[in-house]
Amino acid sequence: MSHLSEVEIKAKPHGRFSGISGPEVVELIRRVADDMRRRLGGRVIWNINTTAAGGGVAELLRSLLAYSRDLGVDARWVVISGTPEFFRLTKRLHHALHGEAGDGSDLGDAEREIYEAVLAWNAADLVKRVSPRDVVILHDPQTAGLAPHLEERGATIIWRCHIGTDTPSAQVALGWRFLAPYLPHAGAYVFSRATYVPELCNHGRSTIVAPSIDPFSPKNQELDEATVRAILVQAGLVAGPAQGEPAFVREDGTTARVARPAVMTRCGAPPAWEMPLVVQVSRWDPLKDPIGVIDGFVRMRAGEMPADAALVLAGPGGDSVADDPEGLEVFERVLQHWKGLPEEHRRRVHLANLPTVDLQENAAIVNALQRHAAVVVQKSLQEGFGLTVTEAMWKARPLIASAVGGIQDQIEHGVSGLLLRDPTDGASFAALLGRVLHDPALAERLGREARARVRRDFLAPRSLLQFAELIGRIDG
Repeated sequence: MSHLSEVEIKAKPHGRFSGISGPEVVELIRRVADDMRRRLGGRVIWNINTTAAGGGVAELLRSLLAYSRDLGVDARWVVISGTPEFFRLTKRLHHALHGEAGDGSDLGDAEREIYEAVLAWNAADLVKRVSPRDVVILHDPQTAGLAPHLEERGATIIWRCHIGTDTPSAQVALGWRFLAPYLPHAGAYVFSRATYVPELCNHGRSTIVAPSIDPFSPKNQELDEATVRAILVQAGLVAGPAQGEPAFVREDGTTARVARPAVMTRCGAPPAWEMPLVVQVSRWDPLKDPIGVIDGFVRMRAGEMPADAALVLAGPGGDSVADDPEGLEVFERVLQHWKGLPEEHRRRVHLANLPTVDLQENAAIVNALQRHAAVVVQKSLQEGFGLTVTEAMWKARPLIASAVGGIQDQIEHGVSGLLLRDPTDGASFAALLGRVLHDPALAERLGREARARVRRDFLAPRSLLQFAELIGRIDG
């Protein structure tokens, strides 16, 4: 039995970007793709990660590979498998590279033995698929240990790390020490920020590529107000009645309907359509600080600038993300904290586990929820980049987000959003919430500038061009 699963990717027309990025950008992409096809000469570009669903990496790959295939580039995506012990230690490693201790477990010899055994098991199957001189892009710490096996196979290897921190610490050093034996086997490295590049990679082979979004995907496509309302009523996120159809366009161009409701934790009825919503969408992850979001919202409602609003914390079903074993544990902690709130505040805080049986349906619900939000927040304690921030900016929503990691590259404070300088400062977070909720003109201006910034800097064509340049450079 194979340890790997290949994700089916269907081509999406790259020409659709002409109306957003301009026809000259589309023509440039075509010329670059023609050159890449000639350079590759039938060789394959492989992307390897640990999940086809949940999280920004999977969303990024689903978009970029679809446009690559439309351009005639043979780009494929393979997901490796692992044991619960493997995913627990790689989550620990994820926390370490963010400068956090996570569950505090070791990253020693026993963990290295588990890590290498699982990756050798996957590599035995992977090297049967990868041909010599194929290009392999390995994503994040979970896959770094595949590099020695693929180098021996004769592949050209790029390791892309989507996480990191601006501040060195003992935990960060521990994480890089664990990965150090595997990284020299890669020919190039890709990071989201220059400050994330460790010394062992900082020698001319590191490239900075910020993530991007697909404005035509179910998560980001345009939806009118009636459709937004119908989707949110169908999902149980706001009270009815609906005034339209809960419809969205799938990746293949067909029309579908949102049918599954979210699993809601609430006290009383859903918020009315007219109720302003404060929304955070993320995994159930301690680094996303969901409890801090709740406390800041409650503090705003009890403070000097109280606003008549409701909070929706939305994430995937706690056990739906294969490479994140913490989801259920974190949601349980959030649930217990919610239960301890005074009833007057508990009635205004809604916890939503969004359905993930159909990933495109899930994306459509997120799309509608972000579009309806009065304010979108991302109160992360650490963040590699933050695709949910870019997604909300594209929908012209006012953003309040922590000034950590790649979020600082997305939001210009006071122009395209508001930055919380200290993500642990609940009083400042509450004050920013109250400020935006009480100032519609500010909210409208921040949202307008946010969308313009994404159009300029964070759409798929820019990522495609950057990766084409990198592959051409290291393959040459």
